[in-house]
This record gives sequence, structure tokens and C-alpha cells, in this order.
Amino acid sequence: MNLVYAGLDGQVYDHPDYIGLGRNGELVTEILEEELIPLPQGATLVSLPDTRPIGIDRATGEMRAIPGDVTAVGALLPQGFTRLLIPGYAKADKTKVLPLFGYTAVVWKDGGFYVAAEACDDPERWNPRNCDADELEVRVQELLQRYSENRLYQHLSNCALEYECLTASNTFLDRWEGAVPVSFSCNAGCFGCISEQPEDSGFPAPQTRMNFRPTVQEVVDVMLEHLKTPESIISFGQGCEGEPSTQAATIIEAIRTVRRQTSMGYININTNAGLTDHIRGIVDAGLDLMRVSTISALDDHYNAYYKPRGYTLKNVEKSLRYAADKGVFTSINYLIFPGVTDREEEMEAMIEFVRRTDLKLIQLRNLNIDPESYLSLIPPARGERYGMKQMLEIFREELPGVVLGSYTHVPGELQDRMKNSLQR
Repeated sequence: MNLVYAGLDGQVYDHPDYIGLGRNGELVTEILEEELIPLPQGATLVSLPDTRPIGIDRATGEMRAIPGDVTAVGALLPQGFTRLLIPGYAKADKTKVLPLFGYTAVVWKDGGFYVAAEACDDPERWNPRNCDADELEVRVQELLQRYSENRLYQHLSNCALEYECLTASNTFLDRWEGAVPVSFSCNAGCFGCISEQPEDSGFPAPQTRMNFRPTVQEVVDVMLEHLKTPESIISFGQGCEGEPSTQAATIIEAIRTVRRQTSMGYININTNAGLTDHIRGIVDAGLDLMRVSTISALDDHYNAYYKPRGYTLKNVEKSLRYAADKGVFTSINYLIFPGVTDREEEMEAMIEFVRRTDLKLIQLRNLNIDPESYLSLIPPARGERYGMKQMLEIFREELPGVVLGSYTHVPGELQDRMKNSLQR
């Protein structure tokens, strides 16, 4: 498997004299054949600025940075694929930070690009090619005209057309999981927040957070427009907003208003679940699905990344337990990183957390972050590192009733509940 690199001309090349390597955290490591899959459709190759690619010199067997004015290359995977290794590189300038993406190790093998990854879900619905740009433009204009005073549709049009957010696009295309952002504030200061970063963070947020508080009617308009089919999902808590439960009063009234008019579709919230009292109110209003963002079940790691304001990981656990007890289908949006998530202590803590909260689904999400910044932020490893592939195998063995996937699934019992409701 040949090392892949980028030249000054921006082109990607493979180097026949060097074997490509990956990294598990800070450790540069060989890539095993069973860790590789062909580059998935929808993946993107990118250069890693201010880096030097590291490989094994076939002539000497030595591991070293390849010579010349070149940079390392990584792959950005579409949803549905879990990365197993980050690219093998060293920073040429340690003061520089990489943009907020989830870089995956890539090599050239058998006449094509391969990545260190595993398919964990069916990516079809979240493949960008399924979003027709011309159709989307027409639908955006239609809804902007129909709801000319609704600021949410104006905000979401920017998310769909400029940021190419597929969830926002779904809102206009009346399909699958759509977005209904509600919050400009947050009760956490996530190190890797994609919508708001301190000026001295070193890496800019890749998108702009919403800057207004929508009215209940604006939220209801979006929800009713989207919840037209039994399989529709409308979701609070998007990358363009803060923590949705900080606007619990708006969400609760909107859910109640919508459910007085239709029982169609499912209502979901993506949340950090730290505001337990607010989550209880939202659950009681008629929530169907809840996806909670987390990076660890260990307090020191969780606190280092999320920097929670006024809540603890115990509050998150209480929220999940309450929702599960009330019949809400609960999952976690698990931010994973090779060399960290596969640590012995991380796996043990997460497995017990999942059992205590009666989770049904773990949505594996590749953490978009500068690796060096993240590794310097969190506690060092205390136990053995198993590797991401073995970590996935351990989770499947230890949690046989829990689905490992990449995005929201509606379970059979909720689908049956929906059918019964519509028949009545």
C-alpha cells in the first residue's frame, strides 16, 4: 500500500518507494489489510496544511517523513463510515492547527484509493448525490415565498444552499430527517464547536450560528410543513445553533401545538441533555426520539471537551434515563477519535453508561478536530489501546441489544405506534 501525498500543485500522488501509515492518537502505526476499504463514494481527499507525510522507506525499512515540498493527505468520509486511523503525518509547524475536519488515513492500493475505515450504516440517504441542486433551489424559493415572514426558513435556506447541509436541505425537500433550529445560546463551551469559537482558538468555526430566537409560530410552520409522511423526522438541535433545550418553553409549546394538529412523523431533539428539568418538560410534551451528544463517559474527559456550564455528566445520564423510561427512543451522538475512544478505560466507562441509561442506538460520528489540539486537551491514556476495529467488535459483543450506526433510525416499536395512531 503506497503512501499518498499532495504536491505544491495541489495534486494528489502516490509514492511507490514508501508504505503508507496511519496514526492511532499520537502513535504512528502500520495499517492492516483488514482495516482498509475502497474509498467510499462521496468521500473527499484533502491535503493537511503544514504537515509532512510519514511512511516506511521500502529500501531501508525505516519510518520517516518523505522528502520534498509535500503535505500529508487525508480522506473526509461521508456519513455511514467510521474511521479507524487518522493519517500518518507530523506537523511541519506545531503552532498551526488544522481546520475542523475528520481526517482519515488513505493509501493507494491495487490501482485505487483505500481508507482505514469501516462501513457502519447504509449511507444512501446521506449521500450528497441524492440532493439535486436544481430541485433544492426551486423548493427553497417556493417555501421562502410561501412563508415570507418566517425567519427560520430564511436561515435554513443559507444552511442548505451555502453550507450544503443535508438536514437543512431535507427540510425544503420534504423528506427524511429535517432541521428546525431554535437556539442561539448554549450551556456548554465545546472545544470543537462548529458554529462558535473564541477568537483566540486558532481555528475558525466553519459555519455561522443563528442569531435570533424564533417564535413558536415560526417553529410550528416548519414542523407542520415537514411532518407530512409517516417516516418524516423533524429535529431540534443542529450544527448552526446552540443547545436547543435552552429554548425549552418554545419547543414545548411548538410540540403541543403540532401534535394537536397531526400525529404524523417523529419529533427528535439533538441535545447535550445537561438541563434535565428542561428535557423532562420536552419529553412530556410528546418527544419521540432523543439523540444526546457525548465524547466520553468519563467526567474528566467529558468536562475537558464540553466545558459544561451549570451541569454535569450525571445530569446527562439522568436525562437519558428519564426519556427512556417515558418511551422515548434514545441514542447518543458519540464523537469518536482513534487512539482515544479505543482506550481501555474509555470503553469500560461507555459500556456501563449505555447499560445504565438503556440506550438503543450509538451513532458513531468521526470527531472533526485538529488532532494535536484535542490530544493536548484531554487526559492521557491510563490503560491499553485496543484499536478502533477491535473496539467496535467489543461493543457489539458487550452490547448485543444496542445498534451501532451513524444516523437516526426509527425502531419497529415506534413505527407500530405511529401506524396505530394514524389508524385511530
